[in-house]
Amino acid sequence: LNGLEATRQIAKEVPMTKLLVLSSYNDDEYVHQVTEAGAMGYLLKQTAATDLIKAVREVRRGNAFFSPAISKHLIDHYREAFLNGVPVKKSNTLLTSRESEVLQLIAEGKPNKQIAAELCISIKTVEKHRQQVMNKLHIHDIAGLTRYAISKGIVEGSTPLMM
Repeated sequence: LNGLEATRQIAKEVPMTKLLVLSSYNDDEYVHQVTEAGAMGYLLKQTAATDLIKAVREVRRGNAFFSPAISKHLIDHYREAFLNGVPVKKSNTLLTSRESEVLQLIAEGKPNKQIAAELCISIKTVEKHRQQVMNKLHIHDIAGLTRYAISKGIVEGSTPLMM
C-alpha cells in the first residue's frame, strides 16, 4: 500500500478525516493525485517542525496547507501557464485506484498470477488493467512502468523486487 492508495482508502472509508500527507516526493502530478484523492495538505519530509505543527493546525481547521516549496512550485506553474495563455488542466493520465495497485505490484516485479491472487481478481482482469495502465501512460514495457512508478512515488526505489 503506497501513500496515494492509503489516502484514497482513508478518504473513502472515513470521508470526514482531514488528511495531511508527509512525503519525500516533490512531483506535481503526485501532489495533484493525493489532493484529488482527499488530502488537504502536503508536506515534504524535510519540512521544518514549525511548519509541520502549523500544517496540522490548519488542516484540522479545514484549511489546505502545503510545504513552502510545493506552494511556490504550484504558483510558478500556474503563473507560467497564465502568462503563456495555456489553460491549466488536470492530467488525463490519472490512474484509477485499482490501476495504481496493479502498477505498484508490476513495479515490484510480481507476475500476473501473483497480482491476481493478492488482489482477488482474475488473471484476465490483471491483464486488462496492465494494458489500461500502459495505454494511459504511453509506456509499453515493464522497465518503463517501473521507472514511472518509482518517479511518482508509487513504489520506493529501494523496494525489493520479487524474483
